[in-house]
Amino acid sequence: MNANLPLPAGEPPTSPRNDRGRVLRAFNLSLAFVLVLVAIYTAQGHFDWRPWAVAPLDKAGLLGILGAPLLHGSVQHLGANAFALLILGTLAGSVYPKATLRALPLLWVGSGLGAWLLGDLGSRHLGASGITHGLMFLVFVLGLLRRDRPAIAAGLIAFLFYGSMLITILPHEPGVSWQSHMGGAFAGIISALLFRLSDPMAPRKRYSWEEEEDEDDLQLQRDNDLEPPSPHRVPVLWQPREGQDFVVLPFRPRDPGAPRE
Repeated sequence: MNANLPLPAGEPPTSPRNDRGRVLRAFNLSLAFVLVLVAIYTAQGHFDWRPWAVAPLDKAGLLGILGAPLLHGSVQHLGANAFALLILGTLAGSVYPKATLRALPLLWVGSGLGAWLLGDLGSRHLGASGITHGLMFLVFVLGLLRRDRPAIAAGLIAFLFYGSMLITILPHEPGVSWQSHMGGAFAGIISALLFRLSDPMAPRKRYSWEEEEDEDDLQLQRDNDLEPPSPHRVPVLWQPREGQDFVVLPFRPRDPGAPRE
């Protein structure tokens, strides 16, 4: 092998191939989590799931912070959350892979704490809807904070599909855990503030008119370099040495009465 040959260049970070890979990877991970939820829901009839649900203001109910997002009350409940997880999980994981990975524990715990602190005594809270709300608020707030093209596009898509989550964090329907929604949304906002710089910014596209302006500025700078400098910018090449290069002759005014030659 010739050592003088250049090394093959890898794919640039923003190449279409890398973009497709990130989307596919985020979708596969979201789908795997949904399949886990389906498997657990299928097995819920064979074990007592109540200790794993959030029981508000009950010490034993704190265990539900870990287990509640894996449980669901009906097929409709599971289907709604599964569809939201596929869309929002793929969107967040493909645009913000590092931020999403770091935010997931906060979303998980935040949704459970919201239900535990704000829920009614004697109630049970379960489901992954708190995590879906956290993902939506994460993507939406990151779009507002970063304001690059991928971030704005992801925020608009999330709001287009699930903008109604801005309302479901408040009491609106009996039997729906708005408390876990609020906890997940709050965790999503905090995560966006904490991890907004975790993923590198996409390079901004330069337009032709911007390149023309740069060329005009460069040409103007060259023209200014050809002009003579101002007098105050011209360096002084000779400095007198006091007492050696010149003498001061006293000047006496002529006496008016003295004879003139």
